[in-house]
Amino acid sequence: MLCEPVRALPRGDDWIFEIKLDGFRIIASKLDDQVTLWSRNANSLNRKFFYIADALNFLPADTILDGELVALDDAGRPQFSLLQSFRSAADRVRFVAFDILRLRGRDLMNLPLLERKEILDREVRDRAPQILVTDFENTAAAMLREVKQRKLEGLIAKKVHSIYEPGERDGTWVKHRVNQGQEFVVGGYIPGTHRIEALLVGFYRGKDLLYVVSLRAGFTAESREEVFTKIKDLVIDDCPFANLPQDGSRSRWGGEGMTSEKMRKVTWVKPKLVVQVEFVEWTGDTHLRHARFVGIRDDKNAKDVVKES
Repeated sequence: MLCEPVRALPRGDDWIFEIKLDGFRIIASKLDDQVTLWSRNANSLNRKFFYIADALNFLPADTILDGELVALDDAGRPQFSLLQSFRSAADRVRFVAFDILRLRGRDLMNLPLLERKEILDREVRDRAPQILVTDFENTAAAMLREVKQRKLEGLIAKKVHSIYEPGERDGTWVKHRVNQGQEFVVGGYIPGTHRIEALLVGFYRGKDLLYVVSLRAGFTAESREEVFTKIKDLVIDDCPFANLPQDGSRSRWGGEGMTSEKMRKVTWVKPKLVVQVEFVEWTGDTHLRHARFVGIRDDKNAKDVVKES
């Protein structure tokens, strides 16, 4: 079930609030004796995160959880960039469960959210050190202060009586970001001495992929190599962005348009790879100010990436 982005959190007694986690959305299922960690793209992440799959072996057979795979920094905050180093950061990785969809073969998705939360708490909490259960509050004010103080991503609000509707954004689950950041699709790169000098990224509006920024900051040698490995076999001849080329005027943010001349330096790729980006703000011409690369989103489908509120 998906969350609808909102500019302001809802009010009322029929909502609960959870901290928005910065990680991989995961469906964890146990069929017979086998636990599988499924990404949103229906890919198994068992090979990368086998230790989390092993930790979930306590689950009864024919049980399904929804949650987030996160890596915690020294202050206990989820850091998506740490999750990229899943081998060296294995001791920091946790699976945080926030919903239960099936238990011992019984379908729970039509139960009210609070009833599912009670079952989840009873069946999962304190069963393994790498497996956590998300907490929630009935009011957002205190949690919002904590999110801002700890520089977390934001809050999730859910209707207390909501059923679980896979794939839906019906307004009963909403997300509110405190920091600025979202996923974008890679449509090209500028080669450099370290494989990649910059990534050209954008979002979908209908069928059109719209360019927003040439991304240069936030990379490490390791992340450049990982991105290059993902896109080197996706090279195409034509630009996939519907709004390029642009004029060469300098914007008030100091950036310059992606002109035809500059585009000759770009290697275009099929828009398949999704990356996480943090930035200060959107500009008036739908570009990004002070954007930086955070990590690769293997759990996201490129066609689902749109401009978030």
